[in-house]
Amino acid sequence: MGNAILPGSAVGVLGSGQLGRMFAIAARRMGYRVHTFSPDTDTPTGQVADVEVVAKYEDLDAVRKFARDVRVVTFEFENVPAATAQAAAECAPVRPAGSVLHVTQNRLREKTFLRDAGFPVTPFRAVRSVADVEAARREFGDPVVLKTADFGYDGKGQVKIDADTIIRWKWPFQAPDRILEAWVDFEREISVVAARGIDGSFAHWGVIDNTHRNHILDVSICPADVPSTVAREAVEIARGILEKLAVVGVLCVEFFFTKTGKLLVNELAPRPHNSGHLTIDAHVTSQFEQQLRAVCGLPLGSTRQLRPAAMANLLGDLWEKGEPNWPEACAIPEVKLHLYGKLEPRPGRKMGHLTVLSDTTPEAKRRALAARDALRPT
Repeated sequence: MGNAILPGSAVGVLGSGQLGRMFAIAARRMGYRVHTFSPDTDTPTGQVADVEVVAKYEDLDAVRKFARDVRVVTFEFENVPAATAQAAAECAPVRPAGSVLHVTQNRLREKTFLRDAGFPVTPFRAVRSVADVEAARREFGDPVVLKTADFGYDGKGQVKIDADTIIRWKWPFQAPDRILEAWVDFEREISVVAARGIDGSFAHWGVIDNTHRNHILDVSICPADVPSTVAREAVEIARGILEKLAVVGVLCVEFFFTKTGKLLVNELAPRPHNSGHLTIDAHVTSQFEQQLRAVCGLPLGSTRQLRPAAMANLLGDLWEKGEPNWPEACAIPEVKLHLYGKLEPRPGRKMGHLTVLSDTTPEAKRRALAARDALRPT
């Protein structure tokens, strides 16, 4: 740890959303200064950072200047252009490396990497025409899921195709690269958020159980109610992926747990993840503090869970009838409120989350849902 980047140093974040905000809060608590870079102003990260640089990611001279003013650069979302990460790396270490970004920001590259490395992955094919789609449908059987290869999240850039789909449908996406995946009949969706240090050390927060609504994460609970053998396998797969990619930082592995008891890797996120937000309140070291420790070369912190926990997302829909009833929700015992400082609530937009600790995960989930329901103006 002789080359560790110590408190008092400046850390750069490419991106300025809620993940960067929570990272910045953790970093400032440990005595670091935080610079954020994005095309926007008065951002969730910028509101708590020491320096907010406003420039386009394609402005590589601005990126280089930004990187020269910090000791290390990390990112809070994976759709940072590869050229941006490369320009930053000319002036400061970028962690995780741009090579990790290159794999994970494209679904086709990501799935190919996982398959070729021997990790269990949903069956897929690259498709470039209607004929390719029809051939894959014959191979996989209906339904299937057509996705853009680039820039997909929260269900964006994908469409389900089944026997009722008109054969001569138009391409739903104009993206140059597309991927078609077999439909997975899963019992539940789970995730493992894990970290890897510069020295190869590994830490994780166990298995997290996730429920989605309209393709957006709705509720997460930890620990997940899965067999211990499944939990161990999920963690070992995550460890293998972080090692194979040589990740320095935090990465989330999202899994399908099928009805036949198999684990299939669905997606990777090379950063803190929405399902790991409960670690702020429920664990000794949060995913955001761990990201800071990893990229700065500090020892990884303990991920021991303090109590069972549930996290419920707060979307912009809650504001449709006026300001949410914050006092009513906060009156429920052991509710922790996290808001992201976003200026405009919109349906489907993540505005914040609630975390509840309790003696059991079912009780934590019940209280989290009750607290969210209490927010709705009457």
